[in-house]
Amino acid sequence: MSQQINHPTISEAEIIRPTRVEVDLKRLAENFSKVKQHVGSVKVMPVLKANAYGHGLVRIAQFFQELNVDYLGVAVVEEGILLREKGITVPILVLGGIWGNQVPLFLKHNLTITASSIEKLKQIDEVAEQMKVKAKVHLKIDTGMERIGVHYYNAENFLDAAYECKNVEVEGIFSHFASSDSADLTYTRLQLERFTEVLNYFEKHSIEPPLRHISNSGAILQLPEANLDMVRPGIILFGVYPSNEVKKTIGVKPTLTWKSLVVYFKVIKPGHPVGYASTWQTDKNTRAVTVPVGYGDGYFRSMSHKAEVLIRGKRYPVIGTISMDQIVVDINNDSAYNGDEVILLGSDGKNEITCDELAEWAGTIPYEILTNINTRVPRVYKSS
Repeated sequence: MSQQINHPTISEAEIIRPTRVEVDLKRLAENFSKVKQHVGSVKVMPVLKANAYGHGLVRIAQFFQELNVDYLGVAVVEEGILLREKGITVPILVLGGIWGNQVPLFLKHNLTITASSIEKLKQIDEVAEQMKVKAKVHLKIDTGMERIGVHYYNAENFLDAAYECKNVEVEGIFSHFASSDSADLTYTRLQLERFTEVLNYFEKHSIEPPLRHISNSGAILQLPEANLDMVRPGIILFGVYPSNEVKKTIGVKPTLTWKSLVVYFKVIKPGHPVGYASTWQTDKNTRAVTVPVGYGDGYFRSMSHKAEVLIRGKRYPVIGTISMDQIVVDINNDSAYNGDEVILLGSDGKNEITCDELAEWAGTIPYEILTNINTRVPRVYKSS
């Protein structure tokens, strides 16, 4: 098994911190292949926002480049610049909104810009003229999210303005679904209908349509008619479904395991509370271990008195308030030793702690669980 480390300052041999994330690249490739097979000839843009959903932006982008992806999507220009500096050459679309003074950065690093208003189009066009380059843009249409983009009912003037820009190449046009991971797809279909109406512009004006894309993870799973020219899978590539309601039409598997080690064993006597605010205590001698992970690593404090971990394939409860850097685990009458592996997220034998479980314990969604794993947690990459 070969491993690579994505850490800013230390090598694999030097990693001494017990808490780490392991990413299974083989499984990631399998998930990607299943998505590609599911959507057929449609282009695929893996979305790698927020440190690639906690998996490590640079190494995951390098891996997808090795798989010859059509496009990559990120949220902010800094993510795109980092990938260019690390040798990523495939097209990169920055999906988020921009400030006008950021435009030179996009052009310098050959990043595709989300154009979300006529004013921003003009800014892009002017800067591109000054820099004597052609700016690649994808036009953002708001079909029902109310974040960024021109409203679908005002889109014609926006498209007219885009094609009047002499220094802008309209490479794509896109929108975003608000609830494609819901069981009720009524609003999702309405959004697709609105986007389709906007796309009629190209036939009306006898213009070859650019890349059309709207389908995210939920829509890829549930609404094949939304695939159009390109799809934007995010969380499903990493083996996590976007909601409990969504149809699991693609059999993906988790690519991330979050683990640590036992670093201390003790017996807690009755009347001796555990952790900050003394929120937990026992009425009998209790065998417990300490694990060096906490909310400073992204292991949510709100999971206190709810979370469980796996040690030697068996579930045990986390007791007391979760600290910034440590948790305490009740191992009942069992034995555990310093150095024993602790699974925080992932499987051990037949048992598994799922991302959905952590989200339920934390009162949030799986996306937040993955993206909140702090960068101080080393990422280790397994290729087999």
